[in-house]
Amino acid sequence: MLGAIAGQPVLTPPQPLLGHYLTPGDPDEILRWLASPETQGVSSIVASSDMLAYGGLVASRIPGVWAIDGFARLRALARIRAERPGAFVAVFGTIMRLAPTGVPALGPAKDYYATGNTVDLIQQYANLPDPPQSDAQRALAASLRERIGPALDAYLATRVRNREVDDYALQIAAEGGIDRLVLGQDDAGPTGLHLRDVAELQARAARFFLDERASIEPGADELGMVLLAQAFARNVHWTPAVSVTYSRSDAAAFNDQLEFVPIDATIGHIINACGGRRAPSAAQADVELYVRVPGTSDADESAFEANLSADVAAGRSVAVADLTFLRGGPGPEQRALTDALIARGIAGKLDAYASWNTNANTVGTALATAIATGAGRRAGRFDARAHAQFMLDRYIDDYAFHQFVRPVLNAELRARGIDTTLLLPDIAREAAHDNRALLWPLALDLLAGIYPQYRDAGLTITLPWDRTFETEIDVRLKLVGVSPKPAEVRL
Repeated sequence: MLGAIAGQPVLTPPQPLLGHYLTPGDPDEILRWLASPETQGVSSIVASSDMLAYGGLVASRIPGVWAIDGFARLRALARIRAERPGAFVAVFGTIMRLAPTGVPALGPAKDYYATGNTVDLIQQYANLPDPPQSDAQRALAASLRERIGPALDAYLATRVRNREVDDYALQIAAEGGIDRLVLGQDDAGPTGLHLRDVAELQARAARFFLDERASIEPGADELGMVLLAQAFARNVHWTPAVSVTYSRSDAAAFNDQLEFVPIDATIGHIINACGGRRAPSAAQADVELYVRVPGTSDADESAFEANLSADVAAGRSVAVADLTFLRGGPGPEQRALTDALIARGIAGKLDAYASWNTNANTVGTALATAIATGAGRRAGRFDARAHAQFMLDRYIDDYAFHQFVRPVLNAELRARGIDTTLLLPDIAREAAHDNRALLWPLALDLLAGIYPQYRDAGLTITLPWDRTFETEIDVRLKLVGVSPKPAEVRL
């Protein structure tokens, strides 16, 4: 979708090779696809080391794959890079988060190594300081270890394996097999087992003198988009200058509870990973990133919205990242800015918008979208319809689904004693039907209110992973008054 906005087509492996939730992808087949004639002549390769080593992000959190298998697969990527000397190769991976994937022991997770309450106990253990600092913490660690049993050893061994694979990725980058490497710390705050992993990997990167070629920072889900944005900008010889405007004066020091540094540090990392630089002022910026945080006063909110509106009216590139869901919600605070953007008539004039998940996820999504947009304009290949489709997808997903629909689905399922993290087939079909029924009219209202110049040309709404955490929306728009082209007839 970002490639369509930028006018730079993106090839992806066949969908079945990518796996599905608890079913891992097929790394070896993906590598064969990547080495095939189909990818000859590409300008860039953006690859997930988790997918190549284990079969995906969820697969990276479970035992089963040996570290040596991960090494061999990353080495195969380096060989492919050698066979495509003109391609820019960017790789993103994750430092394992503190909690295993939370699922109940049923269906495809029946034999999972950690399910139900065990996941919560492991997370509690992993969140303790490493090593525990007080008698109470040491006693709690010992009690948790006894209660968790062998699953804790499997979890800790998986952490070690992942750190070794991440370390090997740094080594390949030092050898020149990877041009840009980002290791994102997945969902972990200022204390816990991950800090040792982060410190060891940072020290390793420093010993290899990787400097700007490798970074270790908070984030996970956004990293593919972020490195694609860097590839788009590189292809048009552009280093985006990004300014950051916060909704309150002390916002830079705000800390997402799932990140180990304040949000301003994370945002700086994301700007760099996008191939950009921090602009000294908004006047010198190519992209103005507006970041709203929880607890913004009414006066600050009013000034924030007024400045944002003025920049949009002036034709500047504005990206909006709303982080208010980091403290509570859904509720009025989480809805206020999006409501204001629609009421002011500027929601459809932004270059980017995101308002869901961690700080890194939200900012990375918004900034990558704005850079794809800027790259498309600079090359004369910007696709306004593709941009509207992407943006409407964000408004439907980040705003309508998470604010209005997901809470209803969760409440109804939990009232029946159903765990919403993994739905068995009959319940999944029922929930998917309810999701469509609730979300569809909201989606059409957003289309009418934000992009009145378009009409719905096909809107598909699903629950892609048989759980209620996310929805998938396939948006297809058509300009009002434009008739479709007649079908081509081949003889």
